[in-house]
Amino acid sequence: MEIAITVLLLIVGLVLIIKGGDFFVDAASWMAEASGIPKLIVGATVVSFATTLPELLVSIFAALDARAAEALSPGSGIGMVDMSIGNAIGSVTANLGLIMGIALVAIPMAIRRKDYMLKMILMLVAAAVTVCFSLFDNGVGMVASILLIIIFVIAMYDNIHEAVVAVKGGAKGQQLDEPVTKKAVITNVVKFLIGAVGTVAGAQLLVDNGSALASMCGVSDRVISVTIIAIGTSLPELVTTLTAIAKKQGSLSAGNIIGANIIDLTLILPVCALIYGSKLPASPTVAMVDIPACLIIGILSVVPTLITKKFSRWQGVLMLAAYAVYIVLSVIVMA
Repeated sequence: MEIAITVLLLIVGLVLIIKGGDFFVDAASWMAEASGIPKLIVGATVVSFATTLPELLVSIFAALDARAAEALSPGSGIGMVDMSIGNAIGSVTANLGLIMGIALVAIPMAIRRKDYMLKMILMLVAAAVTVCFSLFDNGVGMVASILLIIIFVIAMYDNIHEAVVAVKGGAKGQQLDEPVTKKAVITNVVKFLIGAVGTVAGAQLLVDNGSALASMCGVSDRVISVTIIAIGTSLPELVTTLTAIAKKQGSLSAGNIIGANIIDLTLILPVCALIYGSKLPASPTVAMVDIPACLIIGILSVVPTLITKKFSRWQGVLMLAAYAVYIVLSVIVMA
């Protein structure tokens, strides 16, 4: 009976994220087309904040649990807080290696370098800052948090500036099937919110019940953490990306992934460090496997794109292969 309920909740979660993703992308695309704001910017801001909610919540709860444990017994919260930094880093790696890899294989596209350069460089610099401080300072402390927040502010300022320029410059929305009326605005805002809630709730159902089902089948907690939980918290980005691909919205998909990664690295980690009240320690596994893998896959996603001015299918295959190697190494190290 317990297995049947778990499977049923898994199916409910799957339905929620599929339908939620459909609403989500439709509403976000409408907002971009109606306002004249580039879809890349919409994806990198509004959509990204919504799809990073699972990572944000998981990391914050882990940091809160760790702080409570530390108050009771100093040193007991280190294992818990490791989940904060590991979850954020693991989600970025999954976003790039798995989700962007799938997107590039499915829909390679040419880009304007100036539209992507600053965003991609900021994402890579944030990953590099996290790697350096984790390896040489044993975690994300005050200095690292300040640097990451500065990167976050620069990224958000750039996005807002581009949106304002687009609107003030007289950018007009594309031809829509319906006129931009008050009713249409309310309808699409509601669709966006319902889609976001459905996607996040569905992802949580999949993570919780997928983990429970794996445990019932004898799969170890460590393997579950680097597979189901890491990928599960990135499901909103995956669903949004797959839906965007199906609807031929490549820029929205790319903007969502890049924006989500910047938020994961430059907002979630500093916030968790603030909640924890001390440096977020990086375990040997996170420092030597997870974080370098994040940086390497990040380089694969950024450097070829900025050189060739396009997202290539071979690049997606290489990123998927690198992610597969990372998962195998993680399972071996954690075994």
